[in-house]
Amino acid sequence: MVVAHSTGASQQASNGRTARLMDTLKTQLWPLPALAVILAVALGFVLPAMDAAVDDELPGGVAVVLFSGGPEAARSLLQAISGSLITVTSLTFSLTVVTLQLASSQFSPRLLRTFTADRFVHATLALFLAAFAFALTVLRSVRTESSGGTSFVPEISVTVAFVLAIASVMGLVLFLAHLTREIRVETMMRRVSAETRETIDRVFPEDRSEAVPEEFPGQDKGTRIVRSKSGFLTSFDAGALVQAAVDNGALIRVDREPGSSLVDGVPFATVWPVSPGSPLTVEASSKLQAAANAAVTTGFERTNVQDVGFGFRQLVDVAARALSPGINDPTTAVHVLGHLSALLCRLTNRHPGPLQLTDDEGRVRVVLAMPALGDLLELVMAQPRLYGIADPAVAERLLELLQELSWCDSQGRYRAEILEQVARMREALNTGTYAPADRQRLLALAQRTETMHSG
Repeated sequence: MVVAHSTGASQQASNGRTARLMDTLKTQLWPLPALAVILAVALGFVLPAMDAAVDDELPGGVAVVLFSGGPEAARSLLQAISGSLITVTSLTFSLTVVTLQLASSQFSPRLLRTFTADRFVHATLALFLAAFAFALTVLRSVRTESSGGTSFVPEISVTVAFVLAIASVMGLVLFLAHLTREIRVETMMRRVSAETRETIDRVFPEDRSEAVPEEFPGQDKGTRIVRSKSGFLTSFDAGALVQAAVDNGALIRVDREPGSSLVDGVPFATVWPVSPGSPLTVEASSKLQAAANAAVTTGFERTNVQDVGFGFRQLVDVAARALSPGINDPTTAVHVLGHLSALLCRLTNRHPGPLQLTDDEGRVRVVLAMPALGDLLELVMAQPRLYGIADPAVAERLLELLQELSWCDSQGRYRAEILEQVARMREALNTGTYAPADRQRLLALAQRTETMHSG
């Protein structure tokens, strides 16, 4: 268990809010395209006005590269640009939706966040919609003599619209190349692994120090905090929890980890008075109920903000889907286990598990439930072992994962968890039907892993 002081809790809360905001913006398709459209419309008003002021004074070297046609030619060009770009944008959306359907059906529905957070897709849609909005806005400023008054062609603006159209064509080509790369399972595994590493570094930083957990007084007499809203627990506001505990003379333990499903009316936390002889008042209990619910954020889906297990779950889902009879792709499952092994090994030098938060006097005020390495190891091993034990390649990779984890666990902190998984693998191997040579190789690998922990 790890201890964090109140200043650290406040910093963690600030970082958590920033991470939640960035995650919300990153996983939405609309913010960047909407901003691009607004800027394009504004530029479509400003640039023609500048054109009217400077077109007659431009040097010959500059004027030669600008649009030189008349009002009708300018209208035709802008109409062609705006009409074609809205068609291209529709095509881009269609291709994106098809990709999402493919990822959902063949790999895992939990991978859809990976695609909706793709910045290249955001930038491509922003370029197309900005070019469309700019061309349409500039079109209104083109005047012919028949419109009543002198004709006017915003040469700079039309040239910019032409450049945006060419850029959009190049963007479409690059988008198609990007899309074909993104739907590869190797690319998806690499992206999920990278996001999970970032979450590990944010939730379990290297400077977290291990501490002996303190017991709450009168643990059997704690007051349960009931959830007021259903959803997946996405993050904690550590600073708010510590402040609520200090203000009401209480100790708070959040019993559910990020990623857990909270249900309205079901307890998710427990509170105790700081002094066993001074029970919490009804008013204090009511305030703690409201504060704890406000400090715990829920959503309709899991996120990577503080949920370390979400990335592991995504990768395990890909492995489980690959091992299903309908797909039957053990090679993909083996590759996924390689990524999972790297993530688990990254945690061996950290201190995962529950987090203790203290007040200014160093007294423990809040304990937040966080996954331990044993929990994540069970998540990684359970389904691949169940669905892939009949395949010698998958069984061998599972045993190699435990061996790699044993090698990285140089201090032997997770010896018990690893040996427990080796024992479960032995039980599973006894139920499998293998060629004698395969069985002997797998049992020898299990034996070598156990030997690494002997003594």
